[in-house]
Amino acid sequence: MLVAAAVCPHPPLLIPELAGAAAPELDGLRAACAAAVRALGEGGPDAIVVVGGADRAGTYGADAAGSLAPWGVDVRIGDGDPVLPLSLSVGRRLLEWGGLTASGFHAVPFDAPAERCAALGVRLAGDAERVALLVMADGSACLTEKSPGYLDPRAAPYNAAIVGALARAEVPDLDPRLAAELWVAGRAALQVLAGAGGALSGEVLYDDAPYGVGYFVARWTE
Repeated sequence: MLVAAAVCPHPPLLIPELAGAAAPELDGLRAACAAAVRALGEGGPDAIVVVGGADRAGTYGADAAGSLAPWGVDVRIGDGDPVLPLSLSVGRRLLEWGGLTASGFHAVPFDAPAERCAALGVRLAGDAERVALLVMADGSACLTEKSPGYLDPRAAPYNAAIVGALARAEVPDLDPRLAAELWVAGRAALQVLAGAGGALSGEVLYDDAPYGVGYFVARWTE
C-alpha cells in the first residue's frame, strides 16, 4: 500500500558538484526536494522505491550506482559500475542527502503507454505493506523562448494542470503524444504514481521554471 510519495525533478544541475559556481541558483529547489524526501522516511515505510523516466526500461537493486559523467563531471553516486540513468541517479543522491536508502529503482521508458505505467504503479504499491515512492519527474521544457524546446503556448496550462493535481494528491490524465510534443520528461513516471494510488494528502513545495523547464516538488502523506 502506498503510504507516502515525493515528486522531484532530475536536472543534473541539482547536484552541486556539477553546478559549480551556479549551484546557489537552485538552493530553493534543493531545499524543497529535501523536505519532500524527508517525508518519505517519516511515513515509516517498509520499502522506498525510486521511479524515473529513461530511454529504456530497467529494474535495479538497492546497491545500483550512477554517474553524471555524460553531463560534464564524473560525479559518482554509489559504488560499483554506474548503471542508473539520470533520473534514478539524481533520485539516489536525494535519498542519500536525507539519510535514506532505496529498496529498488525502476526506470520507465519515456514513451511507455499509460496503461503500462499504471500497471507498474499497482505492482509497486503492492510489493510491501507500507510503500513510499520517490518519483523523479520534470515538467515541460517548452515554457519560455529560452526553453530547450522553445515556447509552446500549450505548455503552461499543461504544467499547471500537473501541479494543481499534485496538490490534491492526484495525477491528471496525461496524453503521451502531447507530453512528447511539450518535452514533458516526467510523464511516464507520474503515471506510475497514478497507478500506485493511495488515499493521501498532497502539498506542492516548489513550482518554477528557472531554466525554462518546469520543475515542481510535491509530497503526499497520510
